[in-house]
Amino acid sequence: MKLLRYGPAGHEKPGLLDEDGNVRDLSGHVADIAGDVLLPGSLARLRALDAASLPRVEGNPRLGACVGGTRKFICIGLNYSDHAAETGAQIPPEPIVFMKATSAMVGPNDTIEIPRNALKTDWEVELGVVIGKTAKYVSERDAMDHVAGYCVVNDVSERAFQAERQGQWTKGKSADTFGPTGPWLVTADEVPDPQALPMWLEVNGHRYQNGSTATMIYGVRFLVAYLSQFMSLQPGDIISTGTPPGVGLGQKPPTYLKPDDVVTLGIAGLGQQRQNVVQG
Repeated sequence: MKLLRYGPAGHEKPGLLDEDGNVRDLSGHVADIAGDVLLPGSLARLRALDAASLPRVEGNPRLGACVGGTRKFICIGLNYSDHAAETGAQIPPEPIVFMKATSAMVGPNDTIEIPRNALKTDWEVELGVVIGKTAKYVSERDAMDHVAGYCVVNDVSERAFQAERQGQWTKGKSADTFGPTGPWLVTADEVPDPQALPMWLEVNGHRYQNGSTATMIYGVRFLVAYLSQFMSLQPGDIISTGTPPGVGLGQKPPTYLKPDDVVTLGIAGLGQQRQNVVQG
């Protein structure tokens, strides 16, 4: 299934994408794509519905972040061997973990706002892992039982805030609009191997990132198990798993986002995003 949330910001309704690419309304069955709706039993009940019998949403509605009520937006840094090489960083002996504020989450086609006083706003296409069942001290063997599905994330980053202003990375990752998420949550049964997904990102039609989840250092199974040793992972939590090479920081010379840029990105089978860039 491809689950989504549509409508004005802050007032999104639950929906799904049918086989013909139509948005179907799920409001008669669930209140939101959030919380217990992501449990395995709840997803099974949604999967059993006849999509053609659901109300069709006319027009081209705005899509919100594909998951609601997210309490933790957990990011993994330098998790692609080829990206680590491009930045001149050593491969970390354990995953680099940081948090992105959930208030950064926006829809997949919403505007990206460059923060005031920002100097180096960058892009990062990433595979998002959506937790469907609480994970606490789980093993790698059982880790995938706790994954509801996957989505596209643009981990927008302000490098000057992140690396030149002291302290942790969070303040360079958490500005409003820095977390476009979606367009939809693709349930895990439709993604047989999350470590074999081509991914790409373009700015103004120029392709900067052209990678694959195959080069992740720490894969989805490991990350779910690893993170669950330090904190419980709850339904709706998102793990953004790192980015392949081609970020603006790695260009020669470095290249960063500016007002009027257009960012497009996608992951095979998970959909695409498109964002206009403005000055905040």
